[in-house]
This record gives sequence, structure tokens and C-alpha cells, in this order.
Amino acid sequence: MKSNVVMLIVLGAYFLVSGVVYIIWNHLAGQEFEATGSVGLLLSAVLAGFVAFFLNMVNRSQGGILLPEDSPNADIDDADPDLGHFSPWSWWPLILGAAIGLVFLGLAVGFWIIFLAIPLVLIAVTGWTYEYYRGNFGH
Repeated sequence: MKSNVVMLIVLGAYFLVSGVVYIIWNHLAGQEFEATGSVGLLLSAVLAGFVAFFLNMVNRSQGGILLPEDSPNADIDDADPDLGHFSPWSWWPLILGAAIGLVFLGLAVGFWIIFLAIPLVLIAVTGWTYEYYRGNFGH
């Protein structure tokens, strides 16, 4: 966890130095202030700092202990195995992804496609939500 914080601090310092160099370079080239790149680089430094601060606070709240999955010689089984319930046989995520893809295709190509895709999205979400209430896996 500490290595992630250090990496993000280094990344934030890189973005900060890059932003300052970018601003000075534009000024020396005789151009006016270029807001998009300058603000983007400086805000990237701020974002890296926020994430580093958050990870540092999480590490401190855990007592600074090394988690099993943070050990370099750890196996996959060393972490907490209860990460949720996933259905390896379910087709609903694939159908939902295709339906959402049609929604974005409608945004890019023609708005009328969205009217065909929204019912498919609703059907896929409903099917995925209620797949354990019907059939062999109902409870």
C-alpha cells in the first residue's frame, strides 16, 4: 500500500513539473496562455495528490499493516475469498452489454436506434436481476 502512495506522489510531482514547464515553454514561445493543456496537467497533479492522500488515510486507518494480497510472494488464494457472488453461466451481462452498445450506437449514428435499444436494456437488467428467482436456480 505504501508503494502505491509513493508512486502516486511521484506521478503528481511529474504532472506538476510538466504543467509548469508547459506554461513556461508556451510563454517563452511568445504564445498566450493555453488553458486546456496547462489546467489539464495541473489538475492531473491535484488528482494524483488526492488519490495518494486517500490511500495514505486508508493505510493509516488499517494500522499500517501489510495485507496478504500486498505481499510480493502472495498467491491469489491469500486474499479474502468472499468477493461476491458471480454467475459463470449467466448470459445476461452479454445481452446487457450489447444493448448498451446499441444505445451508444444510437447516440453516434441515429437517435432512432435508441428507441429500439432501451427496451432491450430494460429486459436485460430485469433478466439479470431476477435470474435467481426462476428455473433451476430459483429460491
